[in-house]
Amino acid sequence: MLTLKYITENTEDAIARLAKKHFDGRELLTKVIELDTARKAAQRGQDELAAEMNKLSKEIGLLFKEGKQQEAAAAKERTVKLKEKIKELNETMSNAEQEITNILLQVPNVPHPSVPEGKTAEDNVVEKIVDNIPQLPADALPHWELAKKYDLIDFDLGVKITGAGFPVYKGKGARLQRALINFFLDEARKAGYMEIMPPTVVNPASGYGTGQLPDKEGQMYHCNEDDLYLIPTAEVPVTNIYRDVILDEKDLPIKNCAYTQCFRREAGSYGKDVRGLNRLHEFSKVEIVRIDKPEHSEESHKEMLAHVEGLLQKLELPYRILRLCGGDISFTASLCFDFEVYSEAQKRWLEVSSVSNFESYQANRLKCRYRNADKKIQLCHTLNGSALALPRIVAALLENNQTPEGIRIPKVLVPYTGFEMID
Repeated sequence: MLTLKYITENTEDAIARLAKKHFDGRELLTKVIELDTARKAAQRGQDELAAEMNKLSKEIGLLFKEGKQQEAAAAKERTVKLKEKIKELNETMSNAEQEITNILLQVPNVPHPSVPEGKTAEDNVVEKIVDNIPQLPADALPHWELAKKYDLIDFDLGVKITGAGFPVYKGKGARLQRALINFFLDEARKAGYMEIMPPTVVNPASGYGTGQLPDKEGQMYHCNEDDLYLIPTAEVPVTNIYRDVILDEKDLPIKNCAYTQCFRREAGSYGKDVRGLNRLHEFSKVEIVRIDKPEHSEESHKEMLAHVEGLLQKLELPYRILRLCGGDISFTASLCFDFEVYSEAQKRWLEVSSVSNFESYQANRLKCRYRNADKKIQLCHTLNGSALALPRIVAALLENNQTPEGIRIPKVLVPYTGFEMID
């Protein structure tokens, strides 16, 4: 959530930057400023009346001592009226604060100045390509055919048990999943991330804290009776660890990682681009999360990008890095880079990670703050990234490493899988 200080002091900058996300913020931000002005006026009025109340209270005591009963009674009557006015002003302040919050929940984060102009994914800027694309035979199979051939993943069984988008991993397919999870977690631990094992359901406050609610409510699975949501990513429970917390500057940056199952309704997902593992309703992912101070968050973001890139290099996969344009960046992110791996069998790029800096946007919702060396309390910056999401990594590994003898396992994974080939 944008801060009132930023909005009031940089109104035109905020409107201009929101326009890069194709969001017209002028009317809403103007309304916020009007409400804040009214709130401040009510606060001043309340303070003035409270001061008058205090003065009258002292006078009443003196009047009673002096035996001036009639004057004391009149003063007491005046305090009753003041209390009513103070109550009215307090309601005005509360209503204004609630309306401000309701409006700001509808306003996305402002994009970083380096975010390029653009409307769709086609306008994203390719920052880097490592195109070690394998030469596969003309009859190379897509991963859903390989999964069937080697009995690795049963999509039909998933439909029987649950529905489309919930695959069942079997045998070496299940072992490959577990190998990737352990590899990603071990690499995160080596990079200084403390592992967290969080719940996979969260309350609404957690969803609002990281910005999934109300923006993506329709994309989340909701447990109606308990009013809980299945998490779309470990970002939600892990970042919410620091909701309503004041941290010490010396403890920053905080670096956490977590493996969880992730759940996304993905309404309206149909067609060839969502076949097999390309788009699922339930999937495994390792997430990295950082809580940092503002002046260091840009460096943290670079370190996270390097970490994700290192994973793809070790997996020997062709990949590219995209700087997302204003029209494709998420509601809550200020700056985001996507990583995509190339599927030679499908002849297309598959997104496997987004690494985002939210600056103070999430922290303001979460009231995640830190106390600096001068004992001043400030908002933190929050960052997160997939390191990595498994489905499309598995798809690319199966497709790009297929040979006449079977599917080759990257060397870095062999100690985790216990086998070098799927045959």
